[in-house]
Amino acid sequence: MAASGYTALREGVAWLDLDARGRFRARGQDRARLLHAMTTNHIEQLRPGEGLYAFFLNAQGRILSDVQILCLEDHFLLDTEPEMHEPLFQHLDKYIIADDVTLEDARQDTAAIGLEGPRAAALREQLKDCTLAPFTATGAAGFRLYAPRAAKADLAARLEAGGAVPAGPEEQNIVRLERFHPRYGADITDKHLVQETQLLDAVHFNKGCYLGQEIVERIRSRGQVHRLLVPLSIQAEQPPPPGTPVMAGEAAVGETMSAAYSPALGSVVAFAYIRAEHARPQTKLIVSGRAAEVAAAKGS
Repeated sequence: MAASGYTALREGVAWLDLDARGRFRARGQDRARLLHAMTTNHIEQLRPGEGLYAFFLNAQGRILSDVQILCLEDHFLLDTEPEMHEPLFQHLDKYIIADDVTLEDARQDTAAIGLEGPRAAALREQLKDCTLAPFTATGAAGFRLYAPRAAKADLAARLEAGGAVPAGPEEQNIVRLERFHPRYGADITDKHLVQETQLLDAVHFNKGCYLGQEIVERIRSRGQVHRLLVPLSIQAEQPPPPGTPVMAGEAAVGETMSAAYSPALGSVVAFAYIRAEHARPQTKLIVSGRAAEVAAAKGS
């Protein structure tokens, strides 16, 4: 029997149709300076072929969007969640005043495909005609491919000939939760602060000023936030809806975000924002009357 996309992501190699994701190019001589001043990470040190993960913040330090940024010879490619394409495009465009920066919608002429799973690297040599980026949707080993839209069908066929199995959104979602890989819009919103997410690889604490930096620095210098995004393992078969209270004894100490049942683990895997004093790995909690435990994150 052919492997499912879920099994391929965990044990082999799967390809993911990521065309729905938002993506646009930033061109012009001031592109690095503008993005450096608008995001939490160090854009100016990127060299062609390198990429990183970052946040866009508002002046109050809340997270407006996340973004994966790939540096290319003559532009940056910004890749974000589907629903954030237009808001992020408009947000960045608003700050282009006297800058030599032009934004271009890249969705119409590019295809975006993920290649993820333990065997993803074995297909890398076959993809020299694609632009490769060190991004994944599930947190599994792998990378993202960008190619001309007209080449998408041929590229998918080549990947399948090399052993890659298509993995749909539901399969991707289970694996990203198993690997505790948060997603903006599901686990992170504009209500949240950088340090609450614990995704500090998205932040460069020694770069120059950027929008929202004052709040990030104030939290860093004065102490920790009161709640943290943590992975949970719940002894249940039905995932709780977002916003379900997380209990420590009789006290509510947080609430769930996204969740899914993991066939491989035989339990529900979830994200939740938990009061910091209850956020340590192996802390015992209760969700919807079922035993739960703070899990150890496997990396973002």
